[in-house]
Amino acid sequence: MATEKSSSPPIDHRRKILITGAGGLLGRHATRWFAERYDVIAAHREDMDLTDALTVRRWIAEHRPDVIINCAALSNVDMCEREPARAFAVNAEGAYHLALAANEVGAELVHLSTDYVFDGKKRTPYTIDDEPRPINVYGRSKLEGEKLVRQALPRHYIVRIARLFGRGGRNFASALLDLARREGRLLAIVDEIGSPTYVMDLIERLDEIIRCGRYGTYHVTNEGACSWYEFALTALQLAGLRGVVIEKVNSADLDRPARRPPYTVLRCLLSERLGWTPLRPWPQAYAAFISEG
Repeated sequence: MATEKSSSPPIDHRRKILITGAGGLLGRHATRWFAERYDVIAAHREDMDLTDALTVRRWIAEHRPDVIINCAALSNVDMCEREPARAFAVNAEGAYHLALAANEVGAELVHLSTDYVFDGKKRTPYTIDDEPRPINVYGRSKLEGEKLVRQALPRHYIVRIARLFGRGGRNFASALLDLARREGRLLAIVDEIGSPTYVMDLIERLDEIIRCGRYGTYHVTNEGACSWYEFALTALQLAGLRGVVIEKVNSADLDRPARRPPYTVLRCLLSERLGWTPLRPWPQAYAAFISEG
């Protein structure tokens, strides 16, 4: 996979791509990146409420995209635990409404899912052959979304991702440098292992998936795995921040509504079968993130 963007790429007006959730971390970056290459329509939550089947159907029928990239989700894990009905309405029923509408106009759907569909009991990377067993509402709602998409639309790409970070992201990976500079200390979990994913690397892989046209389920993360504590150590070192105190904590020490799976490292068998180059190691990706400024 290329890690540098080509300069002034030509726009392919033959393909119209609709991006839902265009106001979120992935949606914002995807809209900007794909708009340099395709005819892009950005749909924000106020434009198209995925929980309203009629609105979704009308929107898709009006714009008739060739590809829909569903970046819309309720991804706050603890909020999902507190509001399960809302989580399923957005993450499951919303995905279903998109898939049904896509089927009516002959569009393909890229549906983003999560490593949290797994229970974390395994100690080797999860593949698409492993049976999902989510342990929290977020994971269950995303898994139900996957099932409904598969049921409604043959032309689907389900892409499971993990620990997404990028500019403007509201998560530990994206915010830790600001927090370290401001507070001089961090809390970092030692017993949750996963693979960070840089938003720009993910987007380039999504483009590869769409251009390939091989429908199915993909696992997309940067190479390597780490705990949040190991991530913080590496991130601070790459940023040249010294003297920041990192306090180790276990997942059970934190008062959070939702349980987290302890191990969710992903391996993409489909990408390997297609002969694709793995995404670069996550420390290299984080260094690129820092260089963005």
